[in-house]
Amino acid sequence: MHFTFRQMQIFESVARLLSFSRAAEELHLTQPAVSMQIRQLEDTVGLPLLEQVGKKIHLTEAGEELHHHCRVVARQLRETKEAMDSLRQGVRGRLDIAIISTAKYFMPMLLARFCDAHPDVQLRLSVGNRERILEQLADNDVDMVIMGRPPGEVSVISEPFAKNPHVVIAPPGHRFTHAKRLSVQRVSEEPMIVREKGSGTRHLLERLFADHGLKVQARMEMSSNETIKQAVIAGMGISLLSIHTLKLELQTDSLVILPVQGLPVVRDWHLVHLKEKRLPPVARAFKSFLQEHAEEVLAEFSGTAKS
Repeated sequence: MHFTFRQMQIFESVARLLSFSRAAEELHLTQPAVSMQIRQLEDTVGLPLLEQVGKKIHLTEAGEELHHHCRVVARQLRETKEAMDSLRQGVRGRLDIAIISTAKYFMPMLLARFCDAHPDVQLRLSVGNRERILEQLADNDVDMVIMGRPPGEVSVISEPFAKNPHVVIAPPGHRFTHAKRLSVQRVSEEPMIVREKGSGTRHLLERLFADHGLKVQARMEMSSNETIKQAVIAGMGISLLSIHTLKLELQTDSLVILPVQGLPVVRDWHLVHLKEKRLPPVARAFKSFLQEHAEEVLAEFSGTAKS
């Protein structure tokens, strides 16, 4: 097959936007020029790539397959250009990162520090649950992801860069607030508000209870740390959360940490990327930055930095 990079670029834009007019605007072309290139590409492939139902455009099975490969080629071309630019001009280019929702509390501070050191870097940051960011990782839509529990279902390189303590929280008026020490058994008897199944925080809670021969009896299940915190503040139960999600509530005394025996449970934050992926220079620079500065920045963020 003899189609051009330009045709692939045009098709990728149409397939992503599902619009000839918006693709033409993005690529600074006329709509007839875009339509002609798509027709020529379909003639070369020998299969229809797009179909129109009413005013909506849909990808055919062949279109879906070609779109996947066009995205891979486009990313490789961009990474090649950025690698050459970095060799000439220092760290620059676009960094695509996906982070687990719990990391959204502190990652902006880390990213701001990194961008201060490298002002020519452009960032694209997406936040999602574990399932979503693993999809992005597997599809090579991002350079790297930040998460707590590394995936076992994808071939990756995973490197810890900071500690992630988890604690049990309650509202200030809770009956355990003034206790000196609580067993996990006593905590398990309280109404628990938990993250959804599959989340790293839920997995950690279940493992903590299982280590003491207990099962999690969830009063409520929620997919948002913010909603969980508000439910705990309202007195609906207690919960286990990362201390990195609690800065504001602890500062304002709207939540308290219960003195549970064996807690905090500490796991690591991990930087994860595909094993076969050749990281662009900007991603390698960010990886080095995390290894060198993340612990210090997180200690400052959580108020535990040494004076």
